[in-house]
Amino acid sequence: MKLQSTYLADFIALLFPELCQACGESLVTGEELICTDCRYNLPFTNFHFKPDNMVAQQFWGKINLEAAYALCYFAKGGKMQHLMHQFKYKGMQKIGDLLGNIAGEQLATTPAFSTADLIIPVPLHKNRLRKRGYNQSVCFANGLSEKLNIPVDENNLVRVRATETQTHRSRFSRFENMQEVFALNNPETLINKHIILVDDVVTTGSTLEACGAELLKVEGLKLSIATIACAE
Repeated sequence: MKLQSTYLADFIALLFPELCQACGESLVTGEELICTDCRYNLPFTNFHFKPDNMVAQQFWGKINLEAAYALCYFAKGGKMQHLMHQFKYKGMQKIGDLLGNIAGEQLATTPAFSTADLIIPVPLHKNRLRKRGYNQSVCFANGLSEKLNIPVDENNLVRVRATETQTHRSRFSRFENMQEVFALNNPETLINKHIILVDDVVTTGSTLEACGAELLKVEGLKLSIATIACAE
């Protein structure tokens, strides 16, 4: 029966092949979402080995961080751009879980992250969440949680004001656009906790900076940042 099931699965795959979400080529048996070639050739940053990496440097003099990390580099036209497009706009939520698992495996050996108490994803405004149907940062956070064995809290940090798209704004304009956007529902539950704040892609860092500034108002809170990708 098991052999027959394998043949049936292979036959269905011939008719309706599952495609790699990074390169568009057909997946083979045993591959999920990303083909083996793409998985091992993603533009990994290895920032878990580099405490003074470019993401950490973005926040120097702005907010105090224990550590900062991005799994991959993001380049226009590259595999990560296609992968993130499928993830954010085509409903492929499982991509976030998978990338979170990969990142979690790296960070599990990094003391600054493995000793954290809680993972908090950057929230979407309720209107955007309703339109998209899911928060991509939550997907990534859940994947991290599986490997780090650290719980996710997606209800404490909230976005209280909708903002316009940041895509074509200058860095200063992005910073202004993010003022008084975030709030905490239960700050007392975060006292003396080490939080990993997660987002999908960090560019100027204005969103993470605004979230981090709100979190760091809590007494004794320590903050680290983890993202899927960073712009080169």
